Amino acid sequence: MQRGARWNYSAWVPEDGRNSMTYNKLLAASALAIVAGTSAASADTWRYAFEEAMDEVQGKFAQKFKEEIEANSDHQVQLFPFGTLGESSDIMEQAQSGILQFVDQSPGFTGALIPEAQVFFVPYLLPQDEGELVSFFKNSKAINELFPPLYAEQGLELLTMFPEGEVMMTTTGPVKGPEDLNEVKFRVMTNPLLVESYKSFGATPTPLPWGEVYGALQTGIIQGQENPAFFIESTKMYEVTDHITRLGHNNFTTAVMANLDFYDGLEEDDQNLIDDAIDVAFDYITAYQDGLTEKSLEKIKEAKTSITITTLTEEERAPFMATAQDVEAEFLDIGGDQAQEILDQMKADLNAAAGAEG
Repeated sequence: MQRGARWNYSAWVPEDGRNSMTYNKLLAASALAIVAGTSAASADTWRYAFEEAMDEVQGKFAQKFKEEIEANSDHQVQLFPFGTLGESSDIMEQAQSGILQFVDQSPGFTGALIPEAQVFFVPYLLPQDEGELVSFFKNSKAINELFPPLYAEQGLELLTMFPEGEVMMTTTGPVKGPEDLNEVKFRVMTNPLLVESYKSFGATPTPLPWGEVYGALQTGIIQGQENPAFFIESTKMYEVTDHITRLGHNNFTTAVMANLDFYDGLEEDDQNLIDDAIDVAFDYITAYQDGLTEKSLEKIKEAKTSITITTLTEEERAPFMATAQDVEAEFLDIGGDQAQEILDQMKADLNAAAGAEG
């Protein structure tokens, strides 16, 4: 999945269905000029960009983090929602270069930098049970021990990963099995494993920047996309699709990172301050999401009574689940030097989470 700000897309997409890219580039350039113009000596102002709007999950996490930092120190945190500094690739470059101190970005995009992070797109790997899911993200050795050195190689300090909700398909036609996705152009992030996953589902995966998705659906360039319910509701993807399908195949994952040189250069007290604020924000955001999916689906149904929301049965999911082994094998082929170790450890962590909840 992913990603974008909570724009009213029906208002911002021109009549020809294309994004106003010139406007977006000018907006991003102006915002970046403001950021770059901030004095480097003002070390007590930390800049944090993310891939969603302020009132979406990443925005809520960022606000809680900001609240904790500012309540327990003299530091200030400046927040940049999606679109204010460009697309996902732009904010990652800014974080790596030190223009930004913090960035929140899905492994769907960092997979190009860190191939092992694509493991989060192996279908049916993560559990649907919310308690197991939270326990896994909080206690996983793969996340807390194996991934940080891989992020460090890219100039990033991995602070945490957290789930954002069950991923659902929104399509212009109904989906009950892989045959219904035949020749369907389905928007995916620019992630090789996600492309492979949707190929195995029967679709024609079509990588697109998030800013182009609404217009592409509106004009029929693509016929589907995937995201959690809150994001489908807030970005109004239901306006340009007619069916929401719950395959139970994944939960959207995101990662909060700091610029490594920035983090390593801090006094221990400030590092502890950041780590503590991350822990508080993690607990807050997992509690915040309790019931969020169903509330979002209710809002969608109220806004568009004609939309269908279908949860596939175990029998209907079976042919989709059967593709997981092939996608897993593809991950081991393209997922980097530590792909096998990461996958094995994640499975052990998931078993431990299931046992803890059981």
